[in-house]
Amino acid sequence: MKKFTSVLLAVAMVATMLVGCGAKETAETPATETTTETTTETADGSAFKIGGSGPLTGGAAIYGIAVQRGAQIAVDEINAAGGINGFQIDYNFADDEHDAEKAVNAYNTLKDWGMQLFMGTVTSGPCVAVIENTKEDNMFQITPSGTAVDCVKYPNAFRVCFSDPGQGGKSAQYIGENKIASKVAVIYDSSDVYSSGIYQTFAADAANYGVEIVAAEAFTADTKTDFTTQLTKAKDAGAELVFLPIYYSEAALILSQADSMGYDPMFFGCDGLDGILTMEAFDTALAEDLMLLTPFAADAEDEATQNFVAAYQEAYGETPIQFAANAYDAMYIIKAALEKAGATPEMSVSELGDAMIAAMSEITVDGVTGANMTWTEEGEVNKEPKAVKIVDGTYKAM
Repeated sequence: MKKFTSVLLAVAMVATMLVGCGAKETAETPATETTTETTTETADGSAFKIGGSGPLTGGAAIYGIAVQRGAQIAVDEINAAGGINGFQIDYNFADDEHDAEKAVNAYNTLKDWGMQLFMGTVTSGPCVAVIENTKEDNMFQITPSGTAVDCVKYPNAFRVCFSDPGQGGKSAQYIGENKIASKVAVIYDSSDVYSSGIYQTFAADAANYGVEIVAAEAFTADTKTDFTTQLTKAKDAGAELVFLPIYYSEAALILSQADSMGYDPMFFGCDGLDGILTMEAFDTALAEDLMLLTPFAADAEDEATQNFVAAYQEAYGETPIQFAANAYDAMYIIKAALEKAGATPEMSVSELGDAMIAAMSEITVDGVTGANMTWTEEGEVNKEPKAVKIVDGTYKAM
């Protein structure tokens, strides 16, 4: 096991923060693709033009690349099966570098290309910025992984993932209903909207599921290197499980320091911890038995998941993460809504927007991130929470 100093050096190499589903920062990840326009037009050029954006370069590239690739797998399958209402999909994904201003520029570029429906953005900050434009255009928008509440604040916007508050409530539900632990400590970042939003809902819902919060310890962006005090309070309070609604860089330090203290509780986190196994110089043994709330487990035995994972591995030589799965489902959700609406590419952006808004309240979709998914008028998804556990350095469905 690596001790705190080793992991601290590793984290220092990681360049602060990330934004997967929320507004997090990641380690700099070299993108294998920096621009993507993959079009498959019908003979007469008539096709649904679906655009998307996310970080293909920069610190959050691991998420944007996963989303682009997951959606591409779905597009290829849909087109090969005859398209949507007899029309093919033209798919164009733009790099926004996890930057709000660049995301707006990317959106405008996609509009110039002829985009009719928008799958994006990948991260919350850019999504909140772009939604002002999609509202003005009445363009249908579905984010695969933007968790901030404001990502779906207008009627034209929907999401595939749980919101930040949703993750808190679903975590409490999962821990309680599955009797994982009854005494829980929480370590969260009070200076971060993503982390504090999850914590607040978790704290509000925990008692409803028989979960007692025996310690709730905060840190801030200025105090996220030494968690000895928070861990000591959790240990002294008799916490069986420590809930970590934070990002993997801070979680790596917490796991190392807990190991140094001889404190060995269960640890449970949300999507912010997805990525801890790919940290440079991180000893994955420190994350053994770590549990994550996630909508997707690559080793699930259902046929849909197995087919998606096989296709992704064949195309890209790696196992898909939850962001790829969210995007894969997003394309099939778009397909289901377009079919329900009886839509055609000849419809205007606004006409498609109105038709899709109406259709989203009427469809039910079985995806790799959830069965019988439905959507509220507020754009939130209804589906059951799942969790994975890290076993022998890989995610295993629980």
